[in-house]
This record gives sequence, structure tokens and C-alpha cells, in this order.
Amino acid sequence: MEKLITFFLPYASKEEVTLTVESLQKAECVEDIFLVAKEPSDIEVGGVEWLTGDLVSTDTLKEVAAKANTEFTAFYTKTQPLNLGQSALQRMMQACEDAGAGLVYSAYYEMKEGKLNAHPVVEYQEGSLRNDFNFGSLIVYKTAALKEAIAQMDQQYKFAALYDLRLKISQGQRLLHMPELLYTEVELDTRKSGEKMFDYVDPRNREVQIEMEQVCTDHLKKVGAYLEPRFKKIEFSASDFPVEASVVIPVRNRAKTIADAIKSVLEQKTSFPFNLIVVDNYSTDGTTDLIRSFAEKDERVIHIIPERKDLGIGGCWNEAVASSKCGKFAIQLDSDDLYIDDNVVERIVKAFYEQNCAMVVGSYQMVDFKLDVIPPGLIDHKEWTPDNGRNNALRINGLGAPRAFYTPVLRDVKVPNTSYGEDYALGLNISRHYQIGRIYDPLYLCRRWDDNSDASLDINKENAHNFYKDKIRTLEFWARQQYVKNGQLV
Repeated sequence: MEKLITFFLPYASKEEVTLTVESLQKAECVEDIFLVAKEPSDIEVGGVEWLTGDLVSTDTLKEVAAKANTEFTAFYTKTQPLNLGQSALQRMMQACEDAGAGLVYSAYYEMKEGKLNAHPVVEYQEGSLRNDFNFGSLIVYKTAALKEAIAQMDQQYKFAALYDLRLKISQGQRLLHMPELLYTEVELDTRKSGEKMFDYVDPRNREVQIEMEQVCTDHLKKVGAYLEPRFKKIEFSASDFPVEASVVIPVRNRAKTIADAIKSVLEQKTSFPFNLIVVDNYSTDGTTDLIRSFAEKDERVIHIIPERKDLGIGGCWNEAVASSKCGKFAIQLDSDDLYIDDNVVERIVKAFYEQNCAMVVGSYQMVDFKLDVIPPGLIDHKEWTPDNGRNNALRINGLGAPRAFYTPVLRDVKVPNTSYGEDYALGLNISRHYQIGRIYDPLYLCRRWDDNSDASLDINKENAHNFYKDKIRTLEFWARQQYVKNGQLV
């Protein structure tokens, strides 16, 4: 069989890499195997060549481009053993060729805690701009596309080169997803989905995130989706509101937490009138009675039970904002969480006027159910800057919380009627036109516990969430391209 592919994989230990090399050598289509090590090595592994560097760095990718002389090039990004499926490489190369794709990736089997499970991955979209998109650990590139993309790299990155590579390939080539399970990899990260979801805002990863933002911003400029920091002004002239601000809590079956959330709102001290709108989405666990008991004692508590029974969290928000009881500003609080002190509502409203924004996003402290701080602690989303926040928003997985909105804008935009990603879609849409205000100090305590909706998702649910957010990004990506093309910059 003709040898059509060159392999590059990271080196960590001779024992592990030998198993992978043996698996690759059994595939008759492999021409060369390069082990990539951060330091020069004199360890002998039969049938391989050594390359000093790191596959996530630009310098190393340029060396890869010089050494890859077969029709296809493959990267395996893990150090644990790789086990190729039957004719897996041939299948990936043939599909890549037939589709005229620049790269191909596939579903895989995952060996985790001694169990073998299928691990499907999602379809790549134009808006799949998040740098943590899961391609799996094995990616096959058309070498011509890889070399062309690397030749275009004019910035040096220590951590973001692979992200830069795939975005540059996507500018002119198809990224092909094969839903077949073509290999087996070992997964050592046994954390639940709710524990992993905040990795990208961990302060320890800040240097990496800065590079990722630079790569994404450069890509958006090249494809005509970059927005300059110019925004529509808001006069805040609307005056037909019963109160200055409304806190909005959508809730379903949170009898353990809703009373604490309501108390934290009613304890707020403000220089203006405010109320609390609780949208009770047909709770069955006693939540309804708890809300009613507060509403009977305090006229500021507005208890809404929607007529519709097909509402997600976003739909409940629409019910609250459409209410005649809603204030000029609508401020979020989740039914699990608590404001950090009695000055939060005052600070948020003040931020609207000071920063002339249609939406304000705060920061929050991660805590357990006992209110003890848990890692990563403060989630402040400092990657959101006035100049580039709305561009970087297409890359990251969330915009932060608590969120607050100028009600006339929110009534116009509408919230998607979903229970995941609705806030992200809303923030992207609003940021296309308006400035997003920021408060970087913690405003509320985000309680993480087993009943959080995202605490422990299986892979299919996690993929569904990621696919939906990528669809949101894609729609916004297209909208921004049209926005720029038509000159609607303010």
C-alpha cells in the first residue's frame, strides 16, 4: 500500500509512546513518525524521528510544514496510547479527499476509569469559533492545506498555534466531521461537566486566553465579521415604567433555594423603587407556595404563572419583561443563587447610566451549597474589554453574570425560548449594536450543587449544548458579516 501520511505526536514517556508507535506502524499507509518533545532526547524509539518543540507553538508548526512531505499529515495530541480502528487512517484520508476538505476528524472510543464508551463529537460550523472545540485527539490534514495555512502565520504564538491553524484552514477549506468511531483514546480527566466548564476563565490560564483572543480577532478581521468599538447611544428617555428596576427570577422546582434568593433581593437598599418578578414555571415541589407566601407579605414580589406550558428559561424571561409590572431595567438572579450584599441592584442601575450600555454583566463568586468558596473562585470575565469584548464573545463559552438589560431593548430583541444558551444568544445580539457594561467585582454567589442543570451532563447532552451554542455563534457570525458588508457599523 502506498504510504500517504506523516504522523506527529507529543512525547511524554517511552512506555506510552511505544504503544502508539506500534499501532501506527501496523497501519501500512504511514510513511514517517515524528515524536515532538520540548527538550532534545536521546531515548531510542524504533522507527521514529525527533522534533524539538511543542505542537501548540507557531515555531514548531513551521518545522512540521517543512518536514511533512506526504499527501496527508496527522496530529495526535495526547501522550496516552492511541489505538487505531480498522482501516481508520485510510477511511479518514479517503473521506478528506472525496470531500475536498482541509482536515478531517472523527468520533472515537474513550477509555475512562477502565470503561470503554463511545464519544461522539459535533459538526463543525462557521461559528464554531471556540478554541476548546473538541476534534478528538486525532486530526488528519490535507498537507497542501496545512502548509498553505502555516505559510500565512505572521504572528508567533506559544499556546494558540493549533487554534490559529484550524481557523486559517477554515477560511478556504472544509473541516470534515466523520461520525464514525475510528480510534480509541485514553481520558484521564474524570471531572464532571459542571467542574470543567469554568476552566477557560481560570486566572491560571490567562496567558493562553490572551493568545486565543488575538487569533480569533485576526480571523474575524480576515473574514469580514470583526466589529470596531463603535456603538449606538442610549438616551434612557423611556419613562412609562412602574419602577426603575425589576429583578427577574425564572424558577421551576427550587424549593431548597428559592426562599434564599427572594430574601437576597428584598434586602436590597436602593435610591429608587424596584420590584421582584418571579416567573413560576409550573413547579410541583412546593416552590409555588413559597413564592406565594412572599407575595402575600410584600407587594414588591410579583408572582407570575404563565399561561403557556411550553416555556424554557428564555420564555419565562419574555413573560417577565412583557409584564406591565416590569421596570426600566431588568436584572437577573438565578433561583439557586444569592446577591453578595444589599447594594447590588443600586450598583447595576448606576452602571447603565455611567457606561451608556444596553446590557450590564457583573461577576460572581463560585461557592458550594454551604456558601464556602470553591475553585476557580471569582469569575470576572476580564477578557471582556470595551474595545474587543463583543468580538472575543464569539470565542468564549459565556458572557458572565449577573446580567441586566435596558428593558426597551430587551423587549425588542426577545430571548430565545430555551433553557440553555439563551443568555449567550441575547448578549451576542445586543453587543452587535450596543456597548455591554461591565462590573468586575463579585455581585452574587453562584451556588454549585448536584441539582444544577449543568452539574453532570452525559456526552450526548453536552454535545447538544455545544452544538446549540455553535449554532448561536454561526447565526451571529453571519449577521455580523452582513452588518459589516452593508456598512451598518453604528
